[in-house]
Amino acid sequence: MLIQVIVSDSSCLIDLRKVSLLGALISLPYEITIPDTLFYNELIELTESERTTLINSGLKILETPPTGISRIQGISRQFPALSIYDCFAFALAERLQNSILLTGDKTLRRIATNHRIEVHGILWAIDEMYKTATATVKELYDALILFEKDPTIRLPKKDLENYLERYKNIL
Repeated sequence: MLIQVIVSDSSCLIDLRKVSLLGALISLPYEITIPDTLFYNELIELTESERTTLINSGLKILETPPTGISRIQGISRQFPALSIYDCFAFALAERLQNSILLTGDKTLRRIATNHRIEVHGILWAIDEMYKTATATVKELYDALILFEKDPTIRLPKKDLENYLERYKNIL
């Protein structure tokens, strides 16, 4: 059976790191990937030890082939609202058939959906962690509380409230 690939943008990894769920994400029954440019240039908050741990835990860092660079430039011209890093994530998800793009960026989500790329966000990943028991309900609930308190993490307010209520009831 083929393992489905999740292409993550860097903001999802940063947000999951803030709530100590990166390991739970990497442990999901998916191949978790990130473009090399995002890993080395956007995840600057990660220590060298954290980077090594992520790679050793199974995070795949995928290089952009030379043909990919011209595709990324084309995406950037076609969709100027996307950051260059979003273009890298989109191009990788587009290249890897049957992949899932993990992002919270509304514009990137819309564009990927229009290109028939499956798209999910952090709350979906929380549910996947619950279903596969890569994190405890308490860890997930505590993470949701931290998401709610952190002004730099922008999740849909109503959805987050619903998740908090649901995971509180499961505790």
